[in-house]
Amino acid sequence: MSTSIPGVLYVKKSNGSSAPVVFDSPHSGTDYPEDFDCIAPMAVVRKSEDAFVDELYASVPECGASLQAALFPRAYIDPNRSLLDIDPELMDERWPDPLEPSEKTRLGHGLIWRMCPPDYALYDRKLRTTEVRNRIDTYWRPYHRTLRDMLDLAYEKFGKVWHINCHSMPAAGVPQLPGASDSRRVDFVLGDRDGTTCEPAFTALVAASLREFGYHVRVNDPYKGVELVRAHSDPARGRHSLQIEINRALYMDEVRLERGQGFAALQENLTRLADILCHYARTNTA
Repeated sequence: MSTSIPGVLYVKKSNGSSAPVVFDSPHSGTDYPEDFDCIAPMAVVRKSEDAFVDELYASVPECGASLQAALFPRAYIDPNRSLLDIDPELMDERWPDPLEPSEKTRLGHGLIWRMCPPDYALYDRKLRTTEVRNRIDTYWRPYHRTLRDMLDLAYEKFGKVWHINCHSMPAAGVPQLPGASDSRRVDFVLGDRDGTTCEPAFTALVAASLREFGYHVRVNDPYKGVELVRAHSDPARGRHSLQIEINRALYMDEVRLERGQGFAALQENLTRLADILCHYARTNTA
């Protein structure tokens, strides 16, 4: 079963025996709204997408999990940022709500991006507060609300829930393997904000499973997880959130923005991982 909010998100629910496991891909959206009004080259902006990540996890409903994915791009508004993380210099008048700009905002990648890597300005004007409010109400809030509803539904049914927050990382920015004589880099980085968003056993299971598949894995180095795992986790109450970052070199051509030769194999392994995690979740809520 699948549902959607046009231009905002889609949800694919479990096809069979359900498990309290929910995957979400917040940065794989490619539907650029007409009012984006961006001056940076789109070829550059599109490199900020977690391209094809939702497709990599497309089969997890067959294992019993649910999958949610954004349709809008992160460069327009980033669902993995707090509503407090707004750059006041980006707007044409004072923002009426509290603000706590983070280091991400200083770098130009807060809730509403000001810069696109490496150093492209996204706008040649200030944004109106009404524009920012519309992006929040039309995109950010529905994304978080829908994810929260799915997590709550699973929690009410099983008493626990596990949330997998799915991302990709540019190959050039991924750490090299220690002692490697060539340019081999880490394949996966798992983030649980230093053990504060997910039970250690689940994080360890994901790491061990991926290593058994032949991948090189790090935990909380250098990516620890941001707003979605923070906002939707409470391990003491059985709500666990884990971020997974995948090295794009495993599955795509980053220059052409095309699926690579490794796409099918990685997709198959991520489905195997989902099956393992759903089995774990059912076993630990029985």
